[in-house]
Amino acid sequence: MKIPQKLQKGDKIGLISTARKVLRSEIDHAINIFKSWDLNIVYGDNLFGSNNQFSGSDEQRASDLQCLINDKSIKAIFCARGGYGTARIIDRIDFKMLQSNPKWIIGYSDITVLHSHLNNLGIATLHSSMPINFKNNTSSSIKSIHNCLFETPNSIKLKSHKLNKKGKCSGQIVGGNLSILYSLLGSASDLDTNGKILLIEDLDEYLYHIDRMLLNLKRNKKYNNLKALIVGGMTDLHDNEIPFGKSYEQIILEYFDELSIPICFNFPSGHLNDNRAIKLGCSADLEITEKEVVFTQK
Repeated sequence: MKIPQKLQKGDKIGLISTARKVLRSEIDHAINIFKSWDLNIVYGDNLFGSNNQFSGSDEQRASDLQCLINDKSIKAIFCARGGYGTARIIDRIDFKMLQSNPKWIIGYSDITVLHSHLNNLGIATLHSSMPINFKNNTSSSIKSIHNCLFETPNSIKLKSHKLNKKGKCSGQIVGGNLSILYSLLGSASDLDTNGKILLIEDLDEYLYHIDRMLLNLKRNKKYNNLKALIVGGMTDLHDNEIPFGKSYEQIILEYFDELSIPICFNFPSGHLNDNRAIKLGCSADLEITEKEVVFTQK
């Protein structure tokens, strides 16, 4: 796995949107944080553009990403927000330059498209909060981004959930938004989970949708030889008028309990104010005890 170099004060970072449109006022807080880190910001030409719900046409959004990939002076690329749209441009991008000159691609939610695709190409990425969320994020969330980018060890500790499955393992971590992972099945961006730790999170889904997606991943053998499962935020889930009859935890355990692997619920990752950064494609140490969970990446 190719791991991008750490950032230094004075480095250039790119700021784009591969999905929904964004206003400058929505990311002013993040811009101030980047400046406090002594980073210089290069804005994508179409970052503040508008094409229906997108920040520009597919061609324009792809062009912004391609330009920043090709620019060797750019050391990291932040996606300003998620929403929907990254899958529409993924096949337009030439990643050869990124393979020879890796740089951090940063975001979560819809940006799972880029995470999965690039991890398959052997390039590590950063699953973390995005500029549109910075204003509401916890200080721990923002600090974890800085730790990962500037190569400070990133340790995440939390109280153990009553439904956690105890265990200890080390391995490469992959994953992201469950709905996006489900949508990528069978494509060139399809997730490789073999021998890895799987991270999932989601937002605004029905419980039966969660079941359907997990079932399809199982039928595609994504749980074979998993080392562990980390469940991030399952935020604002819904049920039908006729209840599905199970909580999301019960749905997950129905598919994973029989695997006898460590399982962590309520991990601070995803559509949460406390959305900690995780280097996907990189090795991680995970220990789940009765009292706490410790996740560490160097």
